Amino acid sequence: MADSFDQIVIGGGPGGYVAAIRAAQLGQKTAVVERDKAGGRCLNYACIPAKTVLRTAEIFHEAQSSAELGVVGNDVQLDWGALHKRREDVSAALSGGVEGLWKKNKIEFVHGDASLTAEGNVKVGDETYEAKAVTLATGSVALPIPGVEFGGRVLETWGAWSLPERPNKIAVVGAGASGAELASAYARFGTEVLLIEMLDQILPAEDKDIAKVVERVFKKQGIDISTGAPVENVEAGESSVKFTYGDQSAEVDYLCVAGGRAPDVEGLGLEEAGVELEENGRKIKVDEFQRTTNQKVFAIGDLVNQKALAHKASEEGVIAVETAAGVETHPVDQNLIVGATFCAPQVASVGLTEAQAKEAGHEVKVGKQKIAGEGAGVVYDDKDGLVKLVVDAKYGEVLGAHIVGNRACDMIAELVATQALEGGYQELSRIVHPHPTVSEAVLDAARAVDGWAIHA
Repeated sequence: MADSFDQIVIGGGPGGYVAAIRAAQLGQKTAVVERDKAGGRCLNYACIPAKTVLRTAEIFHEAQSSAELGVVGNDVQLDWGALHKRREDVSAALSGGVEGLWKKNKIEFVHGDASLTAEGNVKVGDETYEAKAVTLATGSVALPIPGVEFGGRVLETWGAWSLPERPNKIAVVGAGASGAELASAYARFGTEVLLIEMLDQILPAEDKDIAKVVERVFKKQGIDISTGAPVENVEAGESSVKFTYGDQSAEVDYLCVAGGRAPDVEGLGLEEAGVELEENGRKIKVDEFQRTTNQKVFAIGDLVNQKALAHKASEEGVIAVETAAGVETHPVDQNLIVGATFCAPQVASVGLTEAQAKEAGHEVKVGKQKIAGEGAGVVYDDKDGLVKLVVDAKYGEVLGAHIVGNRACDMIAELVATQALEGGYQELSRIVHPHPTVSEAVLDAARAVDGWAIHA
């Protein structure tokens, strides 16, 4: 054995690096194995780079349309090189920050590809590390359209976020969170965007009323939206990509597939270590404390069922290492995992949509409030925002909360807290919110359930 540890985490992304730090805080001798940079895909190639580019899109769009606010910017231009230098700088700074946290917590960083042995230990190259517990946190990989390979003009999301040039026309396949973010960014940069979704609405995981708002705003931004249309007959050339979708055809500079992803388990040695997969044969089978069928191996994040989100992975990582360390802990409540999409306008949600609540047998009441009805909505130009609450008609429990607006992903937190504390809309309707803030729309949405929203 090269060395022995109390806990080894395989994967240094938001699930893995958080798990390692929590394990070290508990006095566990800990190592992280990562084949690439500290922070993994999310920090270096996905979440953080995407939000950095989206921030530039936000500023660029505001600068172009700020004359009515009294700020006149002559000949506002987009510096594509500077944009991507900042993207690289932000990721590098945060990656270095993660390494710094590992050093601070005396966590050993092992660079390389890891696999499990039959005994549940960890092999990296020619070295084998003994571990009392192992947490798998390797995330996921992009899936192409069947019959189409990534490369050249056919991109996965990282390829789209890191393009060396601003394309004149791009097609984004898949209108979930990643696809919506890409479409929203490029449209505001002045690129002609075609957004294609195989299902019957964009943002298919979101409440239909919220998705309608986003679709309306996207069309104002110039995004060409097509739903219920699978992409087929892809022909990638030297300078463009041709394809069909439904009964239409298109030719674009780049085709980005922002749809499915699969757990990154290749080469992990799951079978040898006795780690079983779910019946679907893709995700790793775990119990509520993230333990796999090998009692010393845990799995988190995109490797296991439920939503594939960075914040979910982080919390599952905490639960896994606490369990392994013998600390009393509580399983992640998957019903309280927030969905967050950073397109313009942002979308955030927790719990059930109205349709899901009815399908589950609940008798529901709904409260809605437009953010533009609040003073802050006008001040901060949140013209299209909406808060929607889905509540139990008998007791008032908040079953689901859905927000679309300029700062929806920040606004959702109080509704998660309300659900976690088993609060109802009755409490929300009496909580004093600071004025003027867009959060006052939550107050009025709660009051709207009983028909007394003040600013409706």
